[in-house]
Amino acid sequence: VQLQASGGGLVQAGGSLRLSCAASGRTFRDWDMAWFRQAPGKEREFAAAMRYSGGTSLYADSVKGRFTISRDNAKNMVYLQMNSLKPDDTAVYYCASTPRVAYSGLAVPSSYAHWGQGTQVTVSS
Repeated sequence: VQLQASGGGLVQAGGSLRLSCAASGRTFRDWDMAWFRQAPGKEREFAAAMRYSGGTSLYADSVKGRFTISRDNAKNMVYLQMNSLKPDDTAVYYCASTPRVAYSGLAVPSSYAHWGQGTQVTVSS
């Protein structure tokens, strides 16, 4: 399984970015997918996750109402639409995947078996 994240960049506060994650593997539709982020000097933190079916999503309180996770199982893609960006959103964003995990594990980094290389998002004030 390989994950390739893209779409990061530099944006002003209040702007938007859309991150994409391309996944290899024929069983993508059986994976729960998530986005995590890590700011300099901080631990990796959960941002958003979506169930394998696409029917259930989960968001960190810090991004709820501003970020939207989606997936296209036909294309083996997962996306993170980020609106109303703030300087505090500056981080390296990672996509992650795992076979179906308990709902309680969706926001936990150790639940995920596979990680992409990360894409830098920088929000200027």
